[in-house]
Amino acid sequence: MKLLDNIFGKSKPKNPENEYLVTITEEFIKIEHPRRKTEQILWKDINEIRLINTDEGPFLPDVWLALIGKDSGCLIPLGAKGYDTVYNVVSKYDNFNFENVIKSMACAKNDQFLLWTRK
Repeated sequence: MKLLDNIFGKSKPKNPENEYLVTITEEFIKIEHPRRKTEQILWKDINEIRLINTDEGPFLPDVWLALIGKDSGCLIPLGAKGYDTVYNVVSKYDNFNFENVIKSMACAKNDQFLLWTRK
């Protein structure tokens, strides 16, 4: 086996979240992916925040942070570079539901968890 590794090199496990480019400014969040339509939302337009769990992992992202506005929105996969930065901002919103974050992290099926809504 080691001979094959030396000939072909060890393949590194792919992390599908690495293909997502998250751009964060003071005005907006933008998500780009080579095979998906670019998504963008202004911070001030976020009306709802959800965690969406799917059963598509490990070959596709299976937990998404959904930032939802009236006419725009974006999905950021857990593990994408920039996810933690966005989460750290939105988790400071008044009445953010940390209990549903915990429920999402313990969930292994298709489900959605409401984290915040604009009053």
